[in-house]
Amino acid sequence: MNQQQHSHAFGSDNWAGVHPEILNALVAANVGHTPAYGGDPWTASFQELAQQLFGAEAEAFPVFNGTGANVLALQAALPRWGAVICARTAHINTDETGAPEKTGGLKLLSVDTPDGKLTPELVAREAWGFGNEHRAQPLAVSISQVTELGTCYTPDEIRALAEQAHAHNMLLHIDGSRLGNAAAYLGCSLAEISSDAGADLLSLGGTKNGLMGAEAVIVLRPGSTTGMPFLRKINLQLASKMRFVSAQLLALYEGDLWLRSAGHANAMAARLGAGLEELAASGRVPGIRIAHPVQSNGVFAVLPPEVAARARASFAFADWPQGDNMRRLMCAFDTTVEDVDALVTAIAG
Repeated sequence: MNQQQHSHAFGSDNWAGVHPEILNALVAANVGHTPAYGGDPWTASFQELAQQLFGAEAEAFPVFNGTGANVLALQAALPRWGAVICARTAHINTDETGAPEKTGGLKLLSVDTPDGKLTPELVAREAWGFGNEHRAQPLAVSISQVTELGTCYTPDEIRALAEQAHAHNMLLHIDGSRLGNAAAYLGCSLAEISSDAGADLLSLGGTKNGLMGAEAVIVLRPGSTTGMPFLRKINLQLASKMRFVSAQLLALYEGDLWLRSAGHANAMAARLGAGLEELAASGRVPGIRIAHPVQSNGVFAVLPPEVAARARASFAFADWPQGDNMRRLMCAFDTTVEDVDALVTAIAG
């Protein structure tokens, strides 16, 4: 590591460590012997919690990571000839190295969006060819909440997509790796932007919100998947010592830790966005602007090369491919006001 750099990074919320409360939960679970492969009380408790959070019909399947959750959910929902409509910027399309296609055997039908969000009108561009044996059949719509551009779907927007999908006998899957950040920003429950809005499947995130490494597939509507237990094993996502995966998820979601952590990360991103907007308005740093509304824990900003290079002398962050000189600046549960202000100062020069 460059010793000149600040100890905090804005490269990704995945760069953050493990929340202390999660570490405590892992230590508490590290006692005695208990049945493997999900036969433990922690996994049973997480199943009960999933039903409390998302409805009595919800069924939870803990897994190791977000890519595994997405591939498993969609593979269990679609036949071999099925296709998934998604935004061109969606994580399943841009950041999973072809895992949905190569591991899941799925065709992705991607659509350009101005802000990372699908609409019924945009979905309609690919929702055609039903019954045509020469075309992969559009059988699912997948959205990222929050999107890869940091924007959030409202409950009404999700409901509209679910209604359109169901009208065409498609299902709606939500990649919820940052679902907590969306709920914190919108001021709603996790269910209001998933099960209550008509979604059928959810990849529930945890790693980006302070877990060591744990996610879950939540089947929200019975009958929307087949073979889930077998496919979890085939896809290398069945943990033998599942209690340690489930213990993390329990600690995050059984109280308000998910909301506290996500809300704090969002607040730090809002502060960062406001600081950059102030710099842009003052004219002190020509060429910078906020590219997308700050609706979660990420700030997408245009920073000219010389500005980005100057800031990188102290802080790490990512260049983003969806736009010239676009940079992604991510906040996490452990980002402080001092970290944010120091980054703004570094950008100001």
